[in-house]
Amino acid sequence: MPASNPLLNISDLPPFNKIQPDQVIPALEQLLKDNRTTVEATLKAAKNTSQPTWQQLITPLEAAADNLARSWSPVSHLNSVKNSPELRTAYQACLPKLSEYSTWFNQNPELFKAYQALATNPAANLNPAQQKMLSNTLRDFRLSGVDLPEAKKQRFAQIQQRLAKLSNQFSNNVLDATQSWTKLVTDENQLIGLPESAKESAVAAAQAKDLQGWLFTLDFPSFQPVMTYADNRELRQEVYTAFVTRASDQGPFSKKENSAGQWNNAAIMEEILALKEEKAQLLGFESYAHLSVEKKMARNPEEVLAFLNNLAAKAHPQALQEFAELKTFAEQQGVDNLEAWDVGYYSEKLRLERYNLSQEELRPWFPANKVTQGLFKVVKQLFNVEFKQDTKVCTWHTDAHYYQVLRDGEPIAGFYLDLYAREGKRGGAWMDVCRDRRRTAEGQIQLPVAYLTCNFTPPVGEQPSLLTHNEVTTLFHEFGHGLHHMLTQVEVPEVSGINGVAWDAVELPSQFMENFCWEREGLDLITSHVETGEPLPQALFEKMLAAKNFQSAMQMVRQLEFSLFDFRLHLELKQPNAQAIQALLDEVRQAVSVVPTAEFNRFQNSFSHIFAGGYAAGYYSYKWAEVLSADAFSAFEEEGTFNAATGLRFCQSILEQGGSQDAMALFTAFRGREPKIDALLRHSGIQTAAVSVQ
Repeated sequence: MPASNPLLNISDLPPFNKIQPDQVIPALEQLLKDNRTTVEATLKAAKNTSQPTWQQLITPLEAAADNLARSWSPVSHLNSVKNSPELRTAYQACLPKLSEYSTWFNQNPELFKAYQALATNPAANLNPAQQKMLSNTLRDFRLSGVDLPEAKKQRFAQIQQRLAKLSNQFSNNVLDATQSWTKLVTDENQLIGLPESAKESAVAAAQAKDLQGWLFTLDFPSFQPVMTYADNRELRQEVYTAFVTRASDQGPFSKKENSAGQWNNAAIMEEILALKEEKAQLLGFESYAHLSVEKKMARNPEEVLAFLNNLAAKAHPQALQEFAELKTFAEQQGVDNLEAWDVGYYSEKLRLERYNLSQEELRPWFPANKVTQGLFKVVKQLFNVEFKQDTKVCTWHTDAHYYQVLRDGEPIAGFYLDLYAREGKRGGAWMDVCRDRRRTAEGQIQLPVAYLTCNFTPPVGEQPSLLTHNEVTTLFHEFGHGLHHMLTQVEVPEVSGINGVAWDAVELPSQFMENFCWEREGLDLITSHVETGEPLPQALFEKMLAAKNFQSAMQMVRQLEFSLFDFRLHLELKQPNAQAIQALLDEVRQAVSVVPTAEFNRFQNSFSHIFAGGYAAGYYSYKWAEVLSADAFSAFEEEGTFNAATGLRFCQSILEQGGSQDAMALFTAFRGREPKIDALLRHSGIQTAAVSVQ
């Protein structure tokens, strides 16, 4: 293998400017070959002792795994933020190779025995992080079928490879369907009600394709203003229909319009669910939901369902009341039949009438650069770290920038920040790992590096990007994930940063950070009027607080709808088909939803969190962790928003610990007790008596 391949032996940050699609497959094949050789050599050495040490067994395997992860990470990231046909082909070709290697590693009985020997060796003198890593790894060996008969091991491997391919195809279909649909408007009269910022972005989108007029897409920064502000009901209906039928056989993606049906995810969903159920059965679990909770704080599916149903019972009555108020308001505006594509529009009008405040009115106070710099100041006050942009580090796009994280002037981590939507970039917002913190064999500390990605409206001409307050909270949310990864002090990569954290606790730091977007002290740091430079006026702040919980119960039952659908889908459907999936979603909606749903709505076909991400039978984690985050933030409400001692305690108890200890133990160490649901209900404006999370 030529040494010139930039994906081999990445010793520092990824050389994004040198990575080409044709280098991906040969690099991965070489790395996998090298890793197999390392595993076999390590096992051979381990056989010479009945009690292997950490240095003998784990250190060489850890280095090999890190080398592979550091090379694959930029490939996976580029596939999400700079997708191309060539890269997509190479990426897809690598997935079965990675799955095969992972299964080979995790089903290796000799390796399993060696890990067991180390875990039970009192002379190994393991620290708590090492013990937790071994405990997790032994669990993962079992959940990968290490104890299965050979024939079942082979079937497990086939399932894993097929799931990797299907999940990637699901994601590609959503991306392709999203980017295939556009709406060109040539008559500005059809755009009455839209804010100027939305129209300017639409003009820029049209000009980019050499078109005259206003071009709208299904990317959220384009979709959301139409649904919220466009007076033209037919336009709202058309855009809504396209959005909720992505990757399906409905609306503009129907087989009549799309004869090949190449983006329809229905069959992919069926196969993914069937394979996950078969995987669970192979491992001896009653359902995939039972398998899923093995790595979570929740002890069993019954506890998850009780938690969700309990929240639904608390929120549903208020959600019904909120929707009744909206329906009455719409009727007063002359709309007797409130449809799904009307809800956002009339909700915004009702908010404006009730609080005299709109998201658009707030945009001028949230220039993206000011928000980013203010976020850095918030984090500095909370956790005593600073941020410095490094313009010498190459990135994948001019919109992406690299920052060092400094404590007392010394680098402790780094991250890439990529804020704006563009063609070839997956929608949504996320944090991912570029590099883990670990101690190398030479005793050096490898600093952690994160990717932080959003899809905000880009700057247009001389006008900077102006964020809605919702987008500001999204940025703080993802940065919370980043802090969890970057501020870790754990030196064992499998449990450093976000690694090894129970999935239903991983959203704690992210949702915790959102709270500072609602505090006067925090807003003073992140707001500056784009023209005058003044901070957010007190009158607007008071309006924000008054409007904070507008339709909060409706928003909560919407999230509960997604959570219950996901969990019951993986708990109950033993022979899934598209009709059964739809029927279950309809049943959940009937129980908890209050907003009308169009018959053609195929939300499930683009539910990437559970079909192409890590949230299968785990979407409830958002609400579960929201209980933790609200309760954690209540300590700051009691002791001071920027209380240095409280911030230090949160950093040391939660952020620095990563997955090195049980999530409940870490929370209890910070809060002095187990979590209560009171703060979540209070923060959400749900008017009901508090109940225990247990």
